[in-house]
Amino acid sequence: MTKPILSLQNIPCETLGNFEWLFLNDGFDIEKVNTRRHRIPKDPTQYSAIVILGGPMSVYENSDFIKDQIDLTQIASKKKTPLLGICLGSQIIAQSSGGTVFKGPTKEIGWHKIMIKSSGSEDIFSGFHNSRPTVFQWHGDTYFLPKAARIMARSHNYPQAFAIGSLIGIQFHLEVTEKMIQSWLRIYKSEVVSERIDAGKMMKESAVYINELEKHCSLLYSNFCTKFSL
Repeated sequence: MTKPILSLQNIPCETLGNFEWLFLNDGFDIEKVNTRRHRIPKDPTQYSAIVILGGPMSVYENSDFIKDQIDLTQIASKKKTPLLGICLGSQIIAQSSGGTVFKGPTKEIGWHKIMIKSSGSEDIFSGFHNSRPTVFQWHGDTYFLPKAARIMARSHNYPQAFAIGSLIGIQFHLEVTEKMIQSWLRIYKSEVVSERIDAGKMMKESAVYINELEKHCSLLYSNFCTKFSL
């Protein structure tokens, strides 16, 4: 019997998005854990893979629910359990592996280009026809990565994707749908105002880029599953 996928959700509005139907379509059950309310599992070997989702909190706040995810990530690394960290999830991977997470000098919010390195095009970004795709971002924190990390994508400002053994960290959001972006604009309204984000422009750009983003999400998902024989 196939083991389920563990999804660690740090805030209700940041969900698996496009990844959910991809896992379900392949016959996986998904165990969803609200990390603020429920116990975070300690044994990663119960799962085919783990996905740690995003959220507005910071790793360096040292919250108990973040510490528990760091502990689980370290065990997953030792047990070679595939783990995909998205945004905050990538920061948890960085911290758990000996890196340092910190507040970046500039936030990346909205649609931005990234640069896929050759190490990435031969790995989780295999099949991407464009080495400079436009992806959706919403983060202010970044990280110094440990020497063991293999960087697979960057933006002009920060590392954007990396691998450490069975751990894959992605700073940007391939999983988002237009409805998710609309909800983030509403829920994170104070940040939208303080950062002077043009919500109308963001949604117009979303209409242009969202279909390609969904295709990229499907490609990365397929590469992740192939890489770890899921």
